Amino acid sequence: MAKVMTAKEAIAAYFYDGATVTFGGFANGLMHPEEIMTALEEAARQGHPRDLTVVYASGQGDSADRGLNHLAVAGLCKTVIGGHWGLAPKLGRLAAENKLAAYNLPQGVISELFREIAAKRPGVITHVGLDTFVDPRLEGGKINQAARDAGDLVKLIELQGEQKLFYPSFPIHIAVIRATYADCHGNCTFEKEGVYAEALAQAQAAHNSGGKVIVQVEKVVSHGCLDARLVRIPGIYVDALVVGSPENHMQTFGTRYDPAFSGEVRIPLDALAPLPMGERKIIARRAAMELVPHAVTNLGIGMPEGVAAVAAEEGMEGMVLTTEVGGIGGVPAGGKDFGASTNVDCILEQPTQFDFYDGGGLDVAFLGLAQMDRSGNINVSKFGPKIAGCGGFINITQNAKKVVYCGTFTAGGLKIAVGEGRLVIQQEGKVKKLIDRVEQVTFAGAYAVRHGQPVLYVTERAVFELTADGVELKEVAPGIDIQRDILSQMDFTPILKDVKTMDARIFREERMGLVH
Repeated sequence: MAKVMTAKEAIAAYFYDGATVTFGGFANGLMHPEEIMTALEEAARQGHPRDLTVVYASGQGDSADRGLNHLAVAGLCKTVIGGHWGLAPKLGRLAAENKLAAYNLPQGVISELFREIAAKRPGVITHVGLDTFVDPRLEGGKINQAARDAGDLVKLIELQGEQKLFYPSFPIHIAVIRATYADCHGNCTFEKEGVYAEALAQAQAAHNSGGKVIVQVEKVVSHGCLDARLVRIPGIYVDALVVGSPENHMQTFGTRYDPAFSGEVRIPLDALAPLPMGERKIIARRAAMELVPHAVTNLGIGMPEGVAAVAAEEGMEGMVLTTEVGGIGGVPAGGKDFGASTNVDCILEQPTQFDFYDGGGLDVAFLGLAQMDRSGNINVSKFGPKIAGCGGFINITQNAKKVVYCGTFTAGGLKIAVGEGRLVIQQEGKVKKLIDRVEQVTFAGAYAVRHGQPVLYVTERAVFELTADGVELKEVAPGIDIQRDILSQMDFTPILKDVKTMDARIFREERMGLVH
């Protein structure tokens, strides 16, 4: 029988100094146990627990106060191993100040690692992360001096004549996850959740490590009233149940509850608002031209989210949009709902989705372009002292059959206008994004070239392609001067051979007519 407790009682009963803890959830509140996180912060401010090692796969937060931001209490965490840091800036500041040892590993690898821990296997052996900052020949995923002093978490090995990375297993003492309903025996269902994340693997990892599993739920019900087909975590794994208050048990940090996110209903796609004309829509439109019918696709956070909106507006229903957290089909949501999907066909567990991604299941992936250099490398993970983290970026970009990077040409004040199918740069951004050398290698151009992976870089004014000889300028927006608006705004000179003009339909208000 699982014990029904308040969040405060669960923290007092199961947390202890020096424990290794994993927290569940994805991005903006999906499957995240906010009630328990709030109580943990309150307890930490009273002095205990302290010196936790925290491990999580997906970034969890609202870029302000919720989610993993609750961990930003001095002394609470000794080590943090995370897939994405950008949504928890308070925690990131502690890392930047060297107040904890901070590691950033690929989100998919961490989600898969929970299964290895559960099965008491040595760890994850994979190609994912080679030649990126996670590779111990570069940074080993260590993102501050405290981590460099603490030591390596990733090892370079050779297996059957090939280089691989080895991510060793370690015991999980406490797993804190979320579900929808639980019966008094601890059996948990997910029917109102927009994702399943890696909650099952985390529960198994903690249980088989001799640890404790705490589950936040909407309601505890009588044993026998739950449909066994909906039970995703069996009660034999669960030690404690915490009933979350409505404000701390939202489906996402942006939406209290939308049954279209959990696959309970479907809504007409024309109910989704189209993107307004601007640089985001221009980039999304050009990127959407790389979609082909029935292509299995991933859209990253930020600028690539717009591809889903363009696809819906254009009526492009043939491709299959997926999210790394497990959604198959439908239209991935953006903003504070990122990670959920409207009209989803299927929701998988995150480790299973990454198995598919790592094995080359994606036909095309659309990811953000924060920094790019002359070698075609991309950085989305670290900018000066600011830690964003790689998230699922490395798993996705190293393994998709084709990658399309999406982002504005410059940042910090860029203003554009369109008219009569032409683009006008009204004000240039202060920050160049196409630089000589990226600050951190989240995507390695040389790795892509060696594996024959097609790579495009799409901006509002130009499209580049990665070739064996370097980065080549392929297309320029109508109305753009190559010298004034492109070459003078980047720190390297691309290959210039046969530069074409981007499709004028991209720069007009009406639909492009991508579906014939």
